[in-house]
Amino acid sequence: MTVTFQHLKTNGAFFKYLNKKNQYKQPVRECMLRTLAKLQDTDTTEHRPGMLLGKIQSGKTRTFIGVMGLAYDHGFDLVILLTKGTNALVKQTYARLHEEFEGAIEQDALQVFDIMNMPDNLRKYELSQKLALIVKKETHNLDRLQALMEKYPALQNKRVLFIDDEADFASVAYEYKREQNVTQMRVIASKINNLRKALDRPAFLQVTATPYSLYLQPEEMKVHVGKVFEPIRPAFTELVPVHDRYIGGGVYFDKSEKDGHLASYLYHEVEEKELEVMKKMDGRRVKMDRLLSQKNITNIRKAVVNFIVGASIRRFQQRMKGRREQKYSFIIHTERGKNAHAWQAELIQGFETLLTEAARSESEEFHRLVRESYDDLIRSVETLKKTPAPTFNDVYEEVRHSLDEEYIVSSVVNSEKDVTELLDHKGELKLRAPMNIFIGGQILDRGVTIHNLIGFFYGRNPKSFQQDTVLQHSRMYGARPVADLAVTRFYTTQKIYGVMKRIHEFDRELRDAFERGGHHKGVVFIQRDLKDMIMPCNPNKILLSSLTMIKPHKRMLPVGFQTGYKTHIEKTIRKIDQLIEKARNHACATNDGAYLIPVTRAKEILRLVHGTLEMETGHDFHLDEYEGILDYLGSEAQEGAFVWLLTKTNRQIRRFKQDGKFENSPDTPGKGTGELTVARKVAQQHPALIMLRQEGKKEHGWRGAPFWWPVIVAQAETAPTVYANKTLHD
Repeated sequence: MTVTFQHLKTNGAFFKYLNKKNQYKQPVRECMLRTLAKLQDTDTTEHRPGMLLGKIQSGKTRTFIGVMGLAYDHGFDLVILLTKGTNALVKQTYARLHEEFEGAIEQDALQVFDIMNMPDNLRKYELSQKLALIVKKETHNLDRLQALMEKYPALQNKRVLFIDDEADFASVAYEYKREQNVTQMRVIASKINNLRKALDRPAFLQVTATPYSLYLQPEEMKVHVGKVFEPIRPAFTELVPVHDRYIGGGVYFDKSEKDGHLASYLYHEVEEKELEVMKKMDGRRVKMDRLLSQKNITNIRKAVVNFIVGASIRRFQQRMKGRREQKYSFIIHTERGKNAHAWQAELIQGFETLLTEAARSESEEFHRLVRESYDDLIRSVETLKKTPAPTFNDVYEEVRHSLDEEYIVSSVVNSEKDVTELLDHKGELKLRAPMNIFIGGQILDRGVTIHNLIGFFYGRNPKSFQQDTVLQHSRMYGARPVADLAVTRFYTTQKIYGVMKRIHEFDRELRDAFERGGHHKGVVFIQRDLKDMIMPCNPNKILLSSLTMIKPHKRMLPVGFQTGYKTHIEKTIRKIDQLIEKARNHACATNDGAYLIPVTRAKEILRLVHGTLEMETGHDFHLDEYEGILDYLGSEAQEGAFVWLLTKTNRQIRRFKQDGKFENSPDTPGKGTGELTVARKVAQQHPALIMLRQEGKKEHGWRGAPFWWPVIVAQAETAPTVYANKTLHD
């Protein structure tokens, strides 16, 4: 719907004050105005709310506070701000509202209350002011709100705006107490519904970065003709503009694939067995006196040293520029249990003790650890031309001094009490020292702000990843100076990284659909049934670890493998050679050397290829997924299930790229002239299958056996599609 906001005033007392204070940029200001205009012109309820959709840590709070200011200027008297259920977040929200509306509060134009700490004898004078009530989404808070409305009937006649902050399913225990959570959510929803009935024309705005639970709801799903799901949707959706300092999944998962880009250095792989070490104390696995040299904790040690060296680089740079030296933070989030956290705290304390001793004695081992870390971090620091790269000696002295002067502090955060004790006056996690290490679980995700995060060691590996929860865990997203990003590192297993990448792609496509206005058509959700047919699937049942996002011209290929031994695969490779030759002889070629072949033939080729590759840990080549996607893409065209086949032989690609990562672009030799360019040109109505015959030489890291490397390219004419290889009921 097209909504104009020219009739809204921007010079009302509340918004004028906020606008002057925060200097809102035009896109943000227009987003605020459009949101209020739609709230005025649209009937919204708790079941059909307005939606303010932002990104994780991207300025959603700033935006809805601007909407509050506009609402106060346009006839709304009371804002009920529903927050997620932690005291820390309530404290942070309370402090934020007081800071933002400081002028209005001082002039008695506005009162801000936490519903659980309200005076029990409000005067008419107070009730005549604009009000903001912070209410935790929890039964006692909502009961208190209900009682307040009944005690002061005047409140029921006021124009009320409900703002549901972080409106998602990512509760602390959602994954493992699903039924209990759904029941609790229904109780909370019914209490809000009862409140609404007593009010005159209330408006509802939900604010979230993880809207999947709202757009892909589990209740009353309907399968429409064909394959599109159209779940119950918010009354309207407004996208929060992303500011230019925002660092999100686009950096960690898209730009990271560009060789030499600053983002390509962010991710460090952690082995699965190292996460096992992090679970519980085991004297056989970990010798506390050998932490600086032990092999099975290489990555956690690297993460700790990188954090200290990274913070030292930044503080040195700031001092050289005559700026205030910042304090930095690092999060370790691998387990939920308190015993694991206690063990990790002991481990980190052990590292600190041994590193401090080594720094004071300037041991060779200390020199080597700092050198390795410096060499790792300086690669990305040097990509920034405007920020000077300090020498190794500068950094070495900085690190030695930091350890000697006890610049490092580690804290366990696994309860409300821990969080509350660590908060500053603004309700944000306090950075006590220049280098702060926080060890904890989900309590760290609950919207609490953690400043200057340059290290994130993540190992939560639930059996089924839930989209909302994993995105909430992504604490490395947010406003980040690019100079901080240069010393930032993200540590997790290849498997978890792969899942997070898929989730990012899902998130990105859903957002793109909103920006195109295509979300009214729905996003396609498909899966294979027991008879191997492609069918629609309920989005709520998708297991995100087995999700693939398909979009026009997206490519899919196995990455991270070794070939089988020559004697084992020779026969199969000959069969593939013959099949490809036969397919080409029975098909018509285009000018670009592409041949249209049946999907059944392409699947036959893929099945043979699958048997010749050995995937490394954390890397997958699920044959059924590739076959399912080919079936789906092939059947999209009206003329029948066909695929364009492109082949190249005598390829000499290396197994690893220069930076040590697995090669992932065998289809792009020579800028713009490779097979991928051709495939995207011909793949209009039909998908393409690129088959590249590699020599597989030993000097290139292979086993001396020729092999075929397949790449599927989706056609231009396909809808954004989520393919679920497994669902919760498989």
